[in-house]
Amino acid sequence: MTVGRRAARRTALVLLYQWDVTGQELATLFAGEIDPFSRELAEDVVANHSVLDARITAAAYDWTADRLGALERNILRMGILELDRGEVPVEVAIDEAVSLAKRYSSEDAGKLVNGILGRIVKERTP
Repeated sequence: MTVGRRAARRTALVLLYQWDVTGQELATLFAGEIDPFSRELAEDVVANHSVLDARITAAAYDWTADRLGALERNILRMGILELDRGEVPVEVAIDEAVSLAKRYSSEDAGKLVNGILGRIVKERTP
């Protein structure tokens, strides 16, 4: 089963939100067949969440990743991974993350995600 990347990101976000809030193993949250992109993205976030959270904290002035809402934190984690992978243009990775934040959280969450991911991109560009 293959779905579009946008839908796959939504699936990954739902899985990551459940994992983050419940503390259950990610594999126990899969129900039925999961798109390979969704599964890989979610598994990569879980495997690297401590490093990703440190990067979020470094880019979020006077704010730590653990103080963010679970939705925003996981959207940022996914966005950073997509930026690092380089499989989509930087603008697309940021736009997709901002769209998720606006759709599932709030307009302010979209601005927060945009600002943090923008700082991460600026800091890695010479």
